[in-house]
Amino acid sequence: MFPVLGTVNKLGPTSNSVPTCNHIMLLAFHLTTNRRARVHIRKGLHSPYQTSIHVINRISLYNSANLRFDSARSPPMGSKSVVDLIEASSGVHYSGFHLDGLEPRNTEVEQPSTSAAESVHKQPFVIGVAGGAASGKTTVCDMIIEQLHDQRVVLVNQDSFYNNLTEEELARVHEYNFDHPDAFDTEQLLCAMEKLKHGQAVDIPKYDFKSYKNNVFPARRVNPSDVIILEGILIFHDLRVRELMNMKIFVDTDADVRLARRIRRDTVEKGRDIGMVLDQYSKFVKPAFDDFILPTKKYADIIIPRGGDNHVAIDLIVQHIRTKLGQHDLCKIYPNLYVIQSTFQIRGMHTLIRDAQTTKHDFVFYADRLIRLVVEHGLGHLPFTEKQVITPTESVYSGVDFCKRLCGVSVIRSGESMENALRACCKGIKIGKILIHREGDNGQQLIYEKLPKDISDRHVLLLDPVLGTGNSAVQAISLLIQKGVPESNIIFLNLISAPQGVHVVCKSFPRIKIVTSEIDVGLNEDFRVIPGMGEFGDRYFGTDDDDQQLVAPPL
Repeated sequence: MFPVLGTVNKLGPTSNSVPTCNHIMLLAFHLTTNRRARVHIRKGLHSPYQTSIHVINRISLYNSANLRFDSARSPPMGSKSVVDLIEASSGVHYSGFHLDGLEPRNTEVEQPSTSAAESVHKQPFVIGVAGGAASGKTTVCDMIIEQLHDQRVVLVNQDSFYNNLTEEELARVHEYNFDHPDAFDTEQLLCAMEKLKHGQAVDIPKYDFKSYKNNVFPARRVNPSDVIILEGILIFHDLRVRELMNMKIFVDTDADVRLARRIRRDTVEKGRDIGMVLDQYSKFVKPAFDDFILPTKKYADIIIPRGGDNHVAIDLIVQHIRTKLGQHDLCKIYPNLYVIQSTFQIRGMHTLIRDAQTTKHDFVFYADRLIRLVVEHGLGHLPFTEKQVITPTESVYSGVDFCKRLCGVSVIRSGESMENALRACCKGIKIGKILIHREGDNGQQLIYEKLPKDISDRHVLLLDPVLGTGNSAVQAISLLIQKGVPESNIIFLNLISAPQGVHVVCKSFPRIKIVTSEIDVGLNEDFRVIPGMGEFGDRYFGTDDDDQQLVAPPL
């Protein structure tokens, strides 16, 4: 670690002198620790460092050690259902690179509105239940609703969105295929679902199967809920509808059972002749199932054999839903986002490090405890192999063995606060460094990096305690990818995250994992995380009072 330096004017060479290596290294450190130096660079004021700026662009800060662990990644998961305003937060702080070969990212976008970000509606958990006609979909939905009695749950049937038949179609209604995708008004269904997902009540039509119209009966008023179950034979057919769902269930029931149920339902409930039912089944229902419904089975997350008779499957599904309902909304949108389970201990530590009156000693102590928890949680996502060992009692213990190729990368300087915890968990781990700094208001950016030469063969733990706008994280991840690190091999660790930053990073890199201890409300007008904890690096390293430093007059 570099020594803590004094005022800015004691550091740099004169404007006419040639910067030495020591000058350059000290400047690079001071740019990250001294607010006064940052003010010089941002506002374009005359500074003794100006002759050194371009030279520092080639200087890297690096601590090296050995490494013994590896990391894992789940299959890519698509991100979806993101409020459009979050798009704007991708270009707040940084707008380009001064690093050879790395393409600048376009950041000329509208800045996000904090008030809008804070008013984002709590996202419901949407479940799609598909399957053939009379497969038991409604029974499965009823059982889920019954077990989720303490949650607000609404059921939306695809049957409510059949198209009204024209006079010509009514005259030949027996030749109309109600199991074809074109029989449904998918646009109306999408409109209703979007409103429900954004906290708006909607009127769901009630389709009349005698007049084949949806305006015979009054519409059903459906209010926003915690869980929305969308049920229908073809709800997986349209990609836009699938993208609304957090869980997709396919009810798989034997064809003979489905036919028997259909005969009983249509003859008893709808008063149809059995010959007509069998004719319709062979002419429309079975071909449509083979052509349109069965192929959508591949999109299901869960396949339930025997439908409502499978009580074990229903219980497991309800348990999973309850787990998801207890998560932050962003975890429902991004399966690659992990928030460590909150306890009173964790909340208490957050209370202390967020308190502006907390002393530096206490801030460092409790921040280190939280960082250790985040690091341990992140290491839990590493790949492992099964291993058996012999205990001192000469018994066999079946355990796991970690993979051997892992490294850390800290974003200077706040990220350096997380290095000790990582080293304490992974003895001898290699740690690279990335410095991202904004220069003035002209959109220029300097980046200093020193990474292990074989980083492309390693899993990377990226360290930065605060995820705000997401811009520095995007730049750091882009650099790692340009160095050959697979996106799926990156685990991003931080203490607190703003929703805007989570959206930016997850939408840009859907295959990385983000592990954090809390997700905050959002960003204020200065793009600081709120409620946040202030300038983490300044508070951790004790440089938060630089602006109040006074130079004593000479005696």
